[in-house]
Amino acid sequence: MIAHRTNADQPSLAGGIARPATARVGLVSIVIPVADGSADLRACLESLGRLDPPCEDLVVVVDGGSDETASVAASAGARVVRLRARCGPASARNVGAQAARGDILCFLDSDVTAPPDLLARVQGVFAADPALDAVIGSYDAAPAAPNFLSQYKNLAHHFVHQTSRSETTSFWSGCGAIRRASFDRVGGFDQRFRRPSVEDIELGHRLHAAGCRVRIERTLQVTHLKRWTPLGLMATEIRDRAIPWTQLILRTGAMPNELNLRWKGRAAVCSAGLLALAVGASPWLPAARLAALVLAATLVLVDLDLYRFLRARRGVAFTVRAVFAHWVHYLCSAAGFCLGTIRHVFGVRLPAAGPVPARAEADRS
Repeated sequence: MIAHRTNADQPSLAGGIARPATARVGLVSIVIPVADGSADLRACLESLGRLDPPCEDLVVVVDGGSDETASVAASAGARVVRLRARCGPASARNVGAQAARGDILCFLDSDVTAPPDLLARVQGVFAADPALDAVIGSYDAAPAAPNFLSQYKNLAHHFVHQTSRSETTSFWSGCGAIRRASFDRVGGFDQRFRRPSVEDIELGHRLHAAGCRVRIERTLQVTHLKRWTPLGLMATEIRDRAIPWTQLILRTGAMPNELNLRWKGRAAVCSAGLLALAVGASPWLPAARLAALVLAATLVLVDLDLYRFLRARRGVAFTVRAVFAHWVHYLCSAAGFCLGTIRHVFGVRLPAAGPVPARAEADRS
């Protein structure tokens, strides 16, 4: 039974949604955007088939993908919305939200699998806190891809989300749920993001500016299926994360002390950049060698808690490799910050929003 919105859900003076002290949680719709990823999508949908309680409204938006992808979704019992032209995950999620019937929209990436109690946890969080607008989870500590980079990257993500403060100004579309009223009020995802990027973080910024509350629920975890490669990870870190995130920070003037923007992360990015310069200068400047040692020690100390976590999970050899991988992550962030700042100074902006006709061209099945 869908709990229809009433006139009681009106904006409060603080900018949020005024709700009674206790509120019944209505239907939770799961929305999944996918381009061409039928193998991961099949595993994702199989996990959703084991949900208890079951999902009563599952919407898969095929973002210009193949017929096989659409068939996989349809065979799993999902309502399929097909976009004939690829518009990006931001537009696909907005289209899926329009097609969904629930009062709560639970966004999942197509390359994750969910635990059987996913919906129960989402419903429980919103029922326990009627004033909450959105909740996000994290990847779990058991990523599916066995290669080192995939293990390291997902464990680092898990650690950051699990140790950050619970109230956040961000959003995460890998596994995040939001009240439809709040989603509609801020206008959904920014459709100018044509690639998987920081569109969810940007949504979180607008939610926070509108007076909405977003919480990290540490028990809400999904398993990541993605296999990272060195070049793919570096491209993602610089092009799809650091550059647009820097532009977002400079445009909004907001750099909250949370998640990857905690003071430790900021100090580490600066230290990694200086370490690279010191190493480059060390053949000619003896003082640079000492500076490099100090900066390397600083980088280890800043992330000592992370490395202790990795050692407990994967052992000493894995952790030693992770130290250097993490330094590369910081170097990518530093490079992206410089490039993002240059783009901001010279007025390079995102392309125009759109395309709105993607909705009109959608084929629902």
